[in-house]
Amino acid sequence: MFSTLERDDLERIASLAVPRSFGSGEVVFREGDASDTCYVVRSGRARAIREHPDGRLITLATFGPGDIFGELAMFEDERRSATVEALEETSVVAVLGPDMRRLMSIHPGISMRLAIALGRRLRESNERLARQSFQTVQSRVAVVLRELVGQAITEGAPESEVHLVTTQAGIAQLAGSSRESASRFLAVLERAGVISQGRGRLVVHDPPALDSYVY
Repeated sequence: MFSTLERDDLERIASLAVPRSFGSGEVVFREGDASDTCYVVRSGRARAIREHPDGRLITLATFGPGDIFGELAMFEDERRSATVEALEETSVVAVLGPDMRRLMSIHPGISMRLAIALGRRLRESNERLARQSFQTVQSRVAVVLRELVGQAITEGAPESEVHLVTTQAGIAQLAGSSRESASRFLAVLERAGVISQGRGRLVVHDPPALDSYVY
């Protein structure tokens, strides 16, 4: 989100930031809450969820170090569109929306560059939705695993034997599938030696092999 900004812009935003921390399972904000703060993850993991009318929880996204969530609060006071909760001990820096808007009014170049970044994120989201509409459950689960592996490697994990802290239910939610369907495909991957599973954990032994299941 901030990748388009100049160093001076980043320093101005950093001067507004306040460190905060959340315990495992703690809710950062709930769907429908007033939107007044955006957050950048320093360490730990969080996820955005929404409740389906039938009672199921749907995971919309997961966030790790360097990721930002609640970013629309920088631009307007809308209600939160999803609930965000910490998946483990999570440290963030928080920027109040009103402070950010004052900064953008003084330095309009920041607004322009953030608008460019928002446009890129929207395009990426649209492309992801388009792909998912044509993908099988197998392909969607493989894509989720590939993205989780990529995030773990970015955070310092080795490029093979990648340990993921996740569950079958969590993977199913990210893939937009039932737990049963995701579980069946994970069993296929396990028999093929691509992954191994444990309670709340999954090891991807051969990340490149996931590509052969994505189409």
